[in-house]
Amino acid sequence: MHAVETTDLRKTYGDTKALDGLNLEMERGSVLGVLGPNGAGKTTTVKVLTTLTRPDSGRAFVDGIDVVAEPDKVRARIGLTGQYAAVEERLTGRENLHYVARLFHMPKGEGRARANELLRRFDLLEAADRVAIGYSGGMRRRLDIAMSLIARPAVLFLDEPTTGLDPRSRLAMWGLIEELVAEGTTTFLTTQYLDEAEALADSIVVIDRGQVIARGTADELKDQIGGDRLLITLSDAAAASPAAAVMAAMATATIELPEPGKLLVPIHAGGGIIPQAVRALDHAGCDIANIELRRPSLDDVFLALTGHVAETIEDDPK
Repeated sequence: MHAVETTDLRKTYGDTKALDGLNLEMERGSVLGVLGPNGAGKTTTVKVLTTLTRPDSGRAFVDGIDVVAEPDKVRARIGLTGQYAAVEERLTGRENLHYVARLFHMPKGEGRARANELLRRFDLLEAADRVAIGYSGGMRRRLDIAMSLIARPAVLFLDEPTTGLDPRSRLAMWGLIEELVAEGTTTFLTTQYLDEAEALADSIVVIDRGQVIARGTADELKDQIGGDRLLITLSDAAAASPAAAVMAAMATATIELPEPGKLLVPIHAGGGIIPQAVRALDHAGCDIANIELRRPSLDDVFLALTGHVAETIEDDPK
């Protein structure tokens, strides 16, 4: 039994097809990264799977339960963190957790114990009795995820959990999600960032205009669009040909010469690839002015798979 499964899922808002025959499957104990721009249908998918909206047609199951036929049973088995932290700012962090525990009809003693456990787990004990309106963005995110875990859900839905966070808080959130994953939390993660999906997900589906257009691991997706690339700038443009001959052994596809003295080398990025390239070129007498690793972006993926860049549209109008 899959943790999540959808078949020909469709949802329309006016003239906008938010979901247009979406089919996906997610294994238990895994992390599925759902990658796409704003308007691709990611949030609508999450809303259908978490019973916040009904599909127009198609089937959807979470933990083996039909989300339309038995929504109450689904809600009892899931946790959800949306794009914006659903924290009650007038309550303290501890009170927010107690409130969610009561919504799940947990006995008072069990709810308090679980709240303390999560406050400690998410490094919020010192701020536990402060009103949440004074929390930073990263603290609110941590509290929001803690609230979604209060009832030990079978599936955790994280809808763009790093939206609005600064780079430091974003990396901290990655670490937190990685810890949850290591503990076996089945996680459905939506994101606009290929690097985020690569860092956190076991497998990835790419959606565009409400349909799955590609699926696989991060490496498999990158291979479809040429993989990572080394951009090498040589001190002497005349050395481009011998440098290309040296780099041919590392290249996974045709080496490009975008302009005089520069090489764009498709590679499988791994530990030590840049030092390895520098040593090989130095041994051949090719003087390097600069070398950098370029990773594909979401726009690169979409351009290769669809012929257009990732467009931003409104898939779930309010």
